[in-house]
Amino acid sequence: MILEAKDAADWTYRGEGAANLILSYTGSSPRFVGKVLRIQKVKRNGINYEEVSSALSVHECLLWKQDCDLLSAPTREIAEHLYVQHVMGPLLGPNHVDAGIRIFVSRDFLESVRKDALSWRPSWRVDDADVNAQCDHALLISDHSVFPQALRDEEFSISVEIKQPKCGFLPCSRYILEAHAIKRTMTRFKLHQSLKLQQKKISQLSQYDPLDIFSGSKERILKSIKDLFSTPQNNFRVFLNGSLVFGSLGGGKYRTNVNNDKAFEDALKFVIEADDGMRTTCFLQLVSEAIFRSGLLDQLLEVQKLDVFDIEGAIHAYYDVVSQSCEICRELGEDRLSGRYSSLHSLLLDGSLKIVREYLIAATAKDLSLMISFRTRDKGDPRSPYNVIFHESTGQSFDYKVSFIDLDMKPLKKMLYYYELDQKIVCCYQNMMKTAKPPEISASNKGKTSYQDKSIVVKDGSPTRDFAVIGA
Repeated sequence: MILEAKDAADWTYRGEGAANLILSYTGSSPRFVGKVLRIQKVKRNGINYEEVSSALSVHECLLWKQDCDLLSAPTREIAEHLYVQHVMGPLLGPNHVDAGIRIFVSRDFLESVRKDALSWRPSWRVDDADVNAQCDHALLISDHSVFPQALRDEEFSISVEIKQPKCGFLPCSRYILEAHAIKRTMTRFKLHQSLKLQQKKISQLSQYDPLDIFSGSKERILKSIKDLFSTPQNNFRVFLNGSLVFGSLGGGKYRTNVNNDKAFEDALKFVIEADDGMRTTCFLQLVSEAIFRSGLLDQLLEVQKLDVFDIEGAIHAYYDVVSQSCEICRELGEDRLSGRYSSLHSLLLDGSLKIVREYLIAATAKDLSLMISFRTRDKGDPRSPYNVIFHESTGQSFDYKVSFIDLDMKPLKKMLYYYELDQKIVCCYQNMMKTAKPPEISASNKGKTSYQDKSIVVKDGSPTRDFAVIGA
């Protein structure tokens, strides 16, 4: 199977991330209906195509030596495909991870889709990277925004993509500098928002807090979905039968008002049977209930927590893995043999490899996306293999499925990038706080102390059920 230039007209731009362009199929071939194509991008910063598609480095081979399949991959692209299958699949559940299949693509096909996508891509994405026309493969995966049966039977299906739900816990590593203690009390997402606002990548701060969506509490999960909806940025998108009806295509700025988005409210009438003005509320309830009942975020959180040392600790293990003198110890003015990081630098190589390997796996888990899809289900229909939710407010039953997508293997050399970004994020927030005006204290409140509620929501321990009822 190979896609040629003549096939390009059947593939349209769906969106993109930092590393890949996503195309959806609009033709009639049974082998491609219900599929999307993932095409590799290449940065416009002088990186050679050969460097992008080369095999794993010597140190990466050491890192993934436990998985012989990865080591036998002739190219990085194949190794990344095997990584999804053999590393992330077992950790997150193979039923919820789709590794896809690799298919051949011609250079003419890539050139055609590149030109067609230009008018859809955000300008900053175009400036940052282009389609890698030297790559002869693309990844064909299921379109998790639809139910294949719905496409065949001309039914409606609706799906939500939560792009990068982010890190769902606060780090407690003893290797975090005291000057960076804010990382122990505020989520990475919240801290990063300040830097993105300064860099003008976003136009307003999001109220979303990853601790809510990972809390296991129905109320807090619903709050997180409402917060994502009110300020979606590039983290929340909705598709109706595979077509985008809410959110942005490729990471461009997008603002909406949760109370006045009539176009989205109207689009929901094909799926949600409720009065005008209530369909959006019912839909957000449906999404939060599916997340709660699936229990998959509990599993995802456990994989994220493989990051035990935080980047401020893991970066020291990285320098030992690549057999280089630790630049971080030098910058901090510490003797690596007598300073606070001596315990890390005194580890055997296998110990350092384990720290870095688990940090990179956790990085994948923090950076992936969650796709939740729904379709209406006839009452009492026993044929569906999917879990079902009954929405009491609308009187409807919905099949639903949850999938993890974008499970990219992180290059070893990206450890340096993670450390530098971490420093920028913390520094930006600290500078912002220094220039922020202190709150005014009225005469009646002088001498009083205000405490922020930091209570922890504890799960009730009730088992996940296949059948759930959403209250009115």
